[in-house]
Amino acid sequence: MKLEIWSDVVCPWCYVGKRNFETALARFPHAAEVDVVWRSYELDPSAPREREGDYETRLSRKYGTSVDQARAMIARVVDAGAGAGLDMRFDRQRPGNTFDAHRLLHLAGEHGLQNEVKERFLAATFTEGEPIGDPETLARLAIDAGLPSDDVDAVLASDRYADGVRADEAEASAIGVNGVPFFVAD
Repeated sequence: MKLEIWSDVVCPWCYVGKRNFETALARFPHAAEVDVVWRSYELDPSAPREREGDYETRLSRKYGTSVDQARAMIARVVDAGAGAGLDMRFDRQRPGNTFDAHRLLHLAGEHGLQNEVKERFLAATFTEGEPIGDPETLARLAIDAGLPSDDVDAVLASDRYADGVRADEAEASAIGVNGVPFFVAD
């Protein structure tokens, strides 16, 4: 069975969803027969390489809520993450544009390392506070996850996989994806 998952590496619910999915998959007797493919979905294609300011303030502005309400929203995600075994640190988060991260995830797909690279990017974003839109950071993280450095450098120095990212996003739009994570089986 092929399972496609549209998500973004700056989406906290995508990290929680990934972990919960992995827990469920580990209990599935036919897990070895499930082919997981991570698809690209940018929550904010116009995002700068790194966003300024704290997460609470950005979240309150985005949803038109008070900072206290934003803190409560963050607390819900942190609690859900803890329930899934994740240490989510919004006080460290340095989100930014994820287009290059998605291009590297396409490269990872060619190397059979998509899950490893996806996990590395999510952990870097939500636990370690890495600037996920920074090309040097992305290169280090992708290489840490097992991708060949020459291939990583070649992708980041070109527009390789840009069409693949855009195709994933177009497909998401065509099938009505308007929030992530979004799972499609077969």
